[in-house]
Amino acid sequence: MSRISEGQVKHVAHLARLAITEEEAQLLTDQLDKIITYAEQLNELNTDNVEPTAHVLEIKNVMREDRAQKGLPREEVLKNAPEHQDGQVKVPGIIE
Repeated sequence: MSRISEGQVKHVAHLARLAITEEEAQLLTDQLDKIITYAEQLNELNTDNVEPTAHVLEIKNVMREDRAQKGLPREEVLKNAPEHQDGQVKVPGIIE
């Protein structure tokens, strides 16, 4: 028994704005059914004593201390801008 129908495949293709032929829909239905069948094997595993994890390895992010630092001088930043006005970088307008 198929776990996914050809209609469902066509519906998802439509949502993804994909044009598929009848042959492609049938092929994808068969392939997706095999993938679902394979993934359902995980339901047979006993996971009673397995703790939920966010990551399989215990990796911690190593980050520098978050502290305020003095930034670049405004004049130095503005000398690299193609245009500036009143201490701000001037960019083309996008709203009329």
